Amino acid sequence: MSDTTDVIILPDATNNVPAVVNAEELTPRQIVEKLDSYIIGQKNAKKAVAVALRNRTRRLKLSEDIREEVTPKNILMIGPTGVGKTEIARRLAKLCGAPFLKVEATKYTEVGYVGRDVESMVRDLMAVGFNNVKHEMEEELRESCKDKVEERLLDLLLPGSEKKNNNSNALGNIFGMQAPQTEKSFEEKEREAQEAAQMGSTREKFRTMLREGKLEDREVEISVTAAPKGNMSILTGGSMDDLESAMQNIQDMMNGARKKQRTVSIAEARKILTEQILDSMVDADKAADIARERVQQSGIIFIDEIDKIAVHGEGHGPAVSREGVQRDILPIVEGCHVNTKWGVIDTKHILFIAAGAFSLSKPSDLIPELQGRFPLRVELDSLNKDDFKRILTEPKNALIKQYTALLGTEGVTLDFKDEAIERISSMAEEVNSKSENIGARRLHTIMEKVLDEISFEADEHKGETISIDASYVDSKVQDVASNEDLSRYIL
Repeated sequence: MSDTTDVIILPDATNNVPAVVNAEELTPRQIVEKLDSYIIGQKNAKKAVAVALRNRTRRLKLSEDIREEVTPKNILMIGPTGVGKTEIARRLAKLCGAPFLKVEATKYTEVGYVGRDVESMVRDLMAVGFNNVKHEMEEELRESCKDKVEERLLDLLLPGSEKKNNNSNALGNIFGMQAPQTEKSFEEKEREAQEAAQMGSTREKFRTMLREGKLEDREVEISVTAAPKGNMSILTGGSMDDLESAMQNIQDMMNGARKKQRTVSIAEARKILTEQILDSMVDADKAADIARERVQQSGIIFIDEIDKIAVHGEGHGPAVSREGVQRDILPIVEGCHVNTKWGVIDTKHILFIAAGAFSLSKPSDLIPELQGRFPLRVELDSLNKDDFKRILTEPKNALIKQYTALLGTEGVTLDFKDEAIERISSMAEEVNSKSENIGARRLHTIMEKVLDEISFEADEHKGETISIDASYVDSKVQDVASNEDLSRYIL
């Protein structure tokens, strides 16, 4: 299957605003194949999210009267930690370019308690969408702003060389009076013309040097604006820290933008000026319109640890608050309107993916109304030795490739033998079965233990090739893995 499928932008026919970023040509089978490049196994979960993504494309092709009635079928993923629940959702969003936000259900509290209100997840998603669109617009304008940046850099290098406007009549023009013109002598005009020509020649010389990169280390003084900190949207709910930040933001706005002088190199000044000019060129209102449409039509919110707010048995004490959080999440998932600083967001067509281990509770412990809003349920499998072997070697960002690249920067070449990969995989499975099952994250602990000494002494082994075989793995980890008490703490 070809890996060159283009990610395209589907326009909104009503107002010519790019509405949904979607890999339209990708079939569910192709989506699963692309997810296979990053996530091992979990075919059922991949199929569920692939169908959910494809259904969004199908919905856009429906007539307008029925399109609004078709809502996403939200997904509940059930499985132990470290098996790929979050990664599946994140890679799916990246594949289609959709605004994506991961939140943890445990950080929200029932209205009336101290904590984040559930509507903040929608505001955070909108902030992600707006920043994505703004970044895209800036990238489109980046090439066209290079000339402006160059002129500003020359102004900093040669103060007074910029083209001057005749401001002698400014005061008279304000009051509707014409200031008297003083006739310059021929000698004055001649001298000014010579100075202008000389300055212009110097400016062009500096321009050539600037383009050749000869002035990158020269320091200049530049004026920068201290941006206000905080987010006004958090005034609608949040902790005391959020409230203090919002109040500081209001104070900064009332005091106006503060400017300060910084002495930086030309290379750093170029970055600062580029960002300033791009920020002034981007139409914030248009960016907000595009982002709002994308969030509403293609946004994905991943709610992790949802099992931690499930209530089993009679509710009392903390259980009451957990059930309250569920009831607060319910209208967001069902579809409601949330106020944000960029406008009102309708959550009706946002895809919600919830996940939890459900080791101490079960999905039926969630309130019935919330269960009904997650009609698709997928159980993710625990990982075994064969899965661990594939995780170590197959994905594009496989662990062994990561560690090999990291130590390669020190001039050390790692040669992982098949027997070493086999030993690490079986050890991960064994430790997971004896203690807490943390899935693929167990590989990180074992790999760090195996390579601990090499990583520490890498500078002393520059130019060497270090072979990692089964005996090497055993020498580093076996004593800890065989001691069950130790492995609980170290592995």
